[in-house]
Amino acid sequence: MKEFEHLRQAAINMLNVNLGVREGERIAFVTDVPAPGDWEKLPEEVLEDMLNRARMTRAICQMMRKAFPALVVDLICFEQTGQSGREPDEETAQRFLNYDVLVLMTTHSLSHTRARENACQNGARIASMPGVDAAMFAPNGPMAADYVQVKAESLALAEILTRGRNVRVTTSYGTDLSFSIEGRKGSGDTGLLLEPGAFGNLPGGEAYIAPVEGTAEGVLVVPAGWYPGLKENMRLTFHAGYVISVEGGGDVGASFRELFNFSNAHLSHRRNCAELGIGTNPNAKRPDNVLEAEKIKGTVHIAVGDNAHMGGMVESDLHEDFVLPQPTLWIDGERILGEK
Repeated sequence: MKEFEHLRQAAINMLNVNLGVREGERIAFVTDVPAPGDWEKLPEEVLEDMLNRARMTRAICQMMRKAFPALVVDLICFEQTGQSGREPDEETAQRFLNYDVLVLMTTHSLSHTRARENACQNGARIASMPGVDAAMFAPNGPMAADYVQVKAESLALAEILTRGRNVRVTTSYGTDLSFSIEGRKGSGDTGLLLEPGAFGNLPGGEAYIAPVEGTAEGVLVVPAGWYPGLKENMRLTFHAGYVISVEGGGDVGASFRELFNFSNAHLSHRRNCAELGIGTNPNAKRPDNVLEAEKIKGTVHIAVGDNAHMGGMVESDLHEDFVLPQPTLWIDGERILGEK
């Protein structure tokens, strides 16, 4: 635990400032661990990353028990699901209903799951932190941002999204993607999760909206270095709202071609254009960690898969975000981001 001792004050600040914990509340720190079969099939670096995150979560949990003696602070571990958006086991999902606050320090995101949504509906305040690492808690890291300012910027952009109808995003890497957001409501991931049922990422800092299904047309190019393990640019082509091809991307591209399984119509939900997000956290810097990268101020991210948990109509066992640096973003012909 000593190697994580330097995170103690930052974790205290997280519970006090971002989650507003109160005396008598029940808190659970949640982490995912390798399943038995993972020890043979997963690469060494993936196993090491998962285990380090689980060890960090345990250490923070133990420190918070001492720091908040008036709270119940538990640790929940479950076998990793293998992909973001896939449900945890039923026993874990049921345990979530026993807590006022859940801190999900996992490898794969539980944000777009019924387990998370049911816990929120039960009144839990939930911080989803897939891919979190110790550097995010550093004094100049994204967890240390001025969240009053982050909230103001995120909600202002969310209002612009709510009023918008048509979106176009381009980059110098070759992205040129358009879709409708008419009738959809923008939201802000503000990093301040203070009301019963509140949910968001930590670190926070984005405005987001679910595009209208069936409207996405064009090309999305994810640059090398802007997705974990991505060593060459990856090009996704959208037609009628869905990804119809993935080109390049090396091993990452191959994994998405397998996930999308273009010959299987029953898996089309994974290929849905699910989200437009705009980063607003000035302390977020790291490009190859999706949790942090999508919060980098001035970036745009486009997600595929599930949007049923953010105002859309497609439910899926997948939700993956692709972050675009230095984008130009137009809403109804007005340039929102990018050089004039």
